Amino acid sequence: MLADRIEAKWIDAFCEIFERCAVKSGDTAAILSETQSRALNVHLAELALLRMGAKPFHIVVPTPRNRQIVPIRSTGASEAIQRLAPVVTALRQAGFVVDCTIEGLMHAVETPEILKAGARILVISNEHPEALERMVPDTALEKRVRAAAKMLRGTKRMRVTSRAGTELDIDMVGASTVGVWGWTDKPGTLAHWPGGIVVSFPKSSTVNGTLVMAAGDINLTFKRYLTSPVRMTLKNDYVTNLEGEGADAAMMRAYLAAWGDREAYAVSHVGFGMNPAARYEALTMYDQRDTNGTELRAVAGNFLFSTGANEFAGRYTAGHFDLPIMGTTIELDNVAVVREGVLQDVFG
Repeated sequence: MLADRIEAKWIDAFCEIFERCAVKSGDTAAILSETQSRALNVHLAELALLRMGAKPFHIVVPTPRNRQIVPIRSTGASEAIQRLAPVVTALRQAGFVVDCTIEGLMHAVETPEILKAGARILVISNEHPEALERMVPDTALEKRVRAAAKMLRGTKRMRVTSRAGTELDIDMVGASTVGVWGWTDKPGTLAHWPGGIVVSFPKSSTVNGTLVMAAGDINLTFKRYLTSPVRMTLKNDYVTNLEGEGADAAMMRAYLAAWGDREAYAVSHVGFGMNPAARYEALTMYDQRDTNGTELRAVAGNFLFSTGANEFAGRYTAGHFDLPIMGTTIELDNVAVVREGVLQDVFG
C-alpha cells in the first residue's frame, strides 16, 4: 500500500491538468466526491485549485448501497448522485467539475444534463496519485487522439484479428466515437485523467465474429492478467458462447450470468489505447485498492473491447467488462492502425 500523504509534486501534477482544462484565477469549481472516494485525490484537487486562485467548493454525497448481486467495478457509471436535483443544479452552474466519484460520471444518467448546461467535467480516475503523476498532459498525445477519433468517425468497417484466433468484424457506420487525451477545455465536454484512448460505440447488430483473449490479456473488472485463453463468439453484438478452461473463463461466465440480464452480454464499445506513457505491467505494481486500471486501458496498441451498456444501441445494464487485448491487428477500412499490438504511425 502506498502512503496516503499530501506531496507537493502531486499538487503540481493536479495544477498542470487543471491548467489544461482552462481553469483560471477566480473561476468557480465543484469537487464532486462520495463518502468512499479516495480522500487523497479530493484533497489534492482542492489544494491545486486554491493554489491557482480558483474558488472550489465541495459536494459530498453518501456512497449508495450496492443493490446488485455482485460487486461492481470500473463501470464509468457512478450512481452516487442518485438523481438529486440540488446536486445536479449545483454541478450545472459550477462551470468546471472535478469528478472524484469512485466509478466516474462518464456514463452516469445525470451527466448529459450537466454537460448541456455548459459545464466541463474532468473525471479523475480512482487511481493513487503515484500513477496519475506519470501521465500528465501531453500536447502531442492530444493531436494523435484527435486524428484517430476523426479517422474512426469516417470509418465504415473495423476488422480485428490476432494470432490467437480473433476474427472480429464491426460495422462502424453511425457509430459514436469519443477520443480522450486527458483533459477538457471546452464547455459541455467530459474527459478523464489518465487519457490516451479512442473508443467507438457501434450501432445495434453491428459486431460479429470471434474474440480470443490470450494469457496475458487483461480483465480490468477483475484487475487480473489472464492465465489461460478465453474464446468468445459474438453474433449481432451479443456474446453467445464463452469457452475456456481454468479460472478466467469460469469467473467471466459466472459474472455475466449473475446479472440475469441479456444486455450484460452485449458489446459496449471498441477502440484502442494510444498513450506511450501507459505501462502494460502497471497492474502488477499496485495493490488492488490503489488502482482502477485506467492506465491499462490507455496502453498504446491494445484493443479495448468492452461489454455492457451502449446507449447508442439502446442497451442499458449495470454489468460491464473492460478487456484490453494485446497483440491484435486493427484495420479501419483496410488501413492497419495497430499491427500485432503495435500502434502504427498513421496519426501524425
